[in-house]
Amino acid sequence: MQRLVRQARADWRQRLEAVGMDFHTIDGAVYWDESACYRFNRSQIDVLDDATAELHKLCLHAVAEVIRRDWFDRLRIPRWAVPYLTASWERGEPSLYGRFDLAWDGSGPPKMLEYNADTPTALPEAAVVQWFWLADCQPGADQFNSIHEKLIAFWQRYRQHHAEVYFAGVADSAEDAGNVFYLMDTALQAGIRPHWLAIDDIGWQAAAQQFVDLQNRPIRALFKLYPWEWLLREEFGPYLPKAQPSLLEPAWKQILSNKGILSILWELFEGHPNLLPASFVDKPLLGDYVRKPLYSREGANIEIRRGAHVVESAGLYGDDGYIYQRYTPLPNFAGNYPVIGSWVVGGEPAGIGIREDKTEITGNNSRFVPHFFVED
Repeated sequence: MQRLVRQARADWRQRLEAVGMDFHTIDGAVYWDESACYRFNRSQIDVLDDATAELHKLCLHAVAEVIRRDWFDRLRIPRWAVPYLTASWERGEPSLYGRFDLAWDGSGPPKMLEYNADTPTALPEAAVVQWFWLADCQPGADQFNSIHEKLIAFWQRYRQHHAEVYFAGVADSAEDAGNVFYLMDTALQAGIRPHWLAIDDIGWQAAAQQFVDLQNRPIRALFKLYPWEWLLREEFGPYLPKAQPSLLEPAWKQILSNKGILSILWELFEGHPNLLPASFVDKPLLGDYVRKPLYSREGANIEIRRGAHVVESAGLYGDDGYIYQRYTPLPNFAGNYPVIGSWVVGGEPAGIGIREDKTEITGNNSRFVPHFFVED
């Protein structure tokens, strides 16, 4: 794994906007950063592929164990939602996607930092934007990236049950909109009729016991770029078991979108080479650690403690509790710390996207840097 410094394309902004990515600059700073790229060889890509498949398998096993052992209180999942969640798992409701965040420098086993199992973003830049970059800048190389094809294949299977799908997100977020509109496009390519709807425009029709759009049409299938823990706390959250719309991500993903799953995975598979030691706060780790809220996003409220040295980020999370995870250093390329986001689509490894920052906490504005690989 190498970080290569290179010249950005003169018209890179226009090229990104031409493929639908207009959030390439955030708060005046570059988000899409092609002044560098990461180089792998095929053997390293095989390692990432295998590790992602293995972690996905472990996570599915962990869901079954949480349900079997009734560990919902450990994850702060409200009791009223447990039968709904359990039924979702037992029905085998499909999962569209997820993203494992990995620490890896190209040697040894990749280590799982966390699993973005419910509302992962940085999708269009991983699936499409860096693919077009590859064609322009590294035409003789390859890329670990079948995300786009696997998304369309998922929607083709999903279309057998739902010919139209509503896509909901936060209306005033350009990044969220970019992710949702990209997914709508992949669904359209698979023959599904997609409909955009702001999350707060979803209505409840009490007489029919169903969720509806602004024209009072029933919502049978819904993709929501909106966290499960927020959804359950909404006024209409308790109506979900009554209406039973088909949701992506499904209700059982609540188990995996909670950072408590890191502790549970270590408890179930202690010593696994792709996992880091982790524990709930009642069993604090000795030595250097990272403290993470059970529920948080975009690197908020993270504390890294290495001896007397502490790095922490601000935020509004932590009221539901924390977990501890053994600290593992991120690769350091001249002061740039990359995290590899390895995607699972339709249950299969699908490719990677890399985010990097000047600190070891990856946040909302951390840069996306493209990658490629060559034969050994």
